[in-house]
Amino acid sequence: MQAADVMTPNVITVSPDATVREIAERLLANRISAVPVVDVDGGLLGIVSEGDLIRRAETETERRENWWLRVFATQDEEASKYVKEHGRLAREVMTRDVVTTTPTATLREIADLLERHHIKRLPVVDGGRLVGIVSRANILRGLIAAPDPQLKTASDDRKLREDVLKAISEQSGLVMPTIDAIVHDGVAQLWGLARSDARAKAAAVAAENVPGIRKVENHVRHVPGWYYGL
Repeated sequence: MQAADVMTPNVITVSPDATVREIAERLLANRISAVPVVDVDGGLLGIVSEGDLIRRAETETERRENWWLRVFATQDEEASKYVKEHGRLAREVMTRDVVTTTPTATLREIADLLERHHIKRLPVVDGGRLVGIVSRANILRGLIAAPDPQLKTASDDRKLREDVLKAISEQSGLVMPTIDAIVHDGVAQLWGLARSDARAKAAAVAAENVPGIRKVENHVRHVPGWYYGL
């Protein structure tokens, strides 16, 4: 399997001019821990995570280091720290040196990158444009969908996955960031959250009606809307 087979394609993003408050609201509303920053053409500029916003002047959580630590800090380090704690826009607080991967990267390569850099997710970039994001959870879903490591996902399965996600989005009225799918050998596994059992079933029915899908395994959980901001 490759990144394109398991990645979340409908990525929630922000512009470089998004405010810190807007970013925090988006993270909470969608129950995500980070959001990529992209330009008008979809080019990846950086990423803002919960960690980037945890030390803020507004919440009086900025670092108050001992005087002897400040002695050894360079002026550039002090300036960067100030921007992180007081910056108002995504472009000011985002992490710029983002580790990325490509749609053709194998799950082994992705796992190696996640482990080596001690991160939870990787933006997937194709030709400089953000096309998806792959997380530890995506890899686990790929493991469940294809328990035999010798099996390779056919290109037909990849096209079916795109069709399933499109069908769920267009026909069932679900919020796409909360629903994901893995397709292997024509079997679609649905994962994520829905605010009612009816919507979870609607996702399954939408997938079942995609030509080429042989079976649907619905793992979508019913969670009340207030729980995750829907």
